[in-house]
Amino acid sequence: MRRHSCFVFLFCGIFLPGILGFPQTNTSIDCDSLLPNYEAEPQTSAPPYIIAVSFDNFEPGNEVQVTLEALEGAGFKGFNLQAREIDGDVPVGTFKITDPNTKGLECHNMTNSAVSHANSDVKQKVTTTWIAPHDAKELQFIATVVQNLENFWVGIQSKTLTPMHSESVNATGKSKRKV
Repeated sequence: MRRHSCFVFLFCGIFLPGILGFPQTNTSIDCDSLLPNYEAEPQTSAPPYIIAVSFDNFEPGNEVQVTLEALEGAGFKGFNLQAREIDGDVPVGTFKITDPNTKGLECHNMTNSAVSHANSDVKQKVTTTWIAPHDAKELQFIATVVQNLENFWVGIQSKTLTPMHSESVNATGKSKRKV
């Protein structure tokens, strides 16, 4: 009987999380397409989530606070968040992981170029810090948010952020401020 109990305990520990929860560690969202790795179609309705940013402009090395938040108590279990240049398809900049519900991802051989869920707990809001690279153009944060296995939204966008160039040199060699 003892052997049977161990088997049942082991079986439940291995298979129940996969049946009851999303996402598990083997469930991921593709860095390029932003699609989850299971077969379901994304929702086409307006997403019940927003991406808020702390600044409209950035300079190289600036830290921008980025918050992914559920509206009307929708909650979410999984997500992938990246910064991409307008009309770009590759993440830019890096994330500093500050929320225990998040973890950094490596996309296109860049460590922490995307941020994702660290567990399958239902979340109302996650906050992270993005560090601006030296050569970025206008960009937006873009996300896939997974509510459950049947409901997920792809391509949720923040407002556009514009780079500020602190000093540039004009034709006379004098420095002028450019915004």
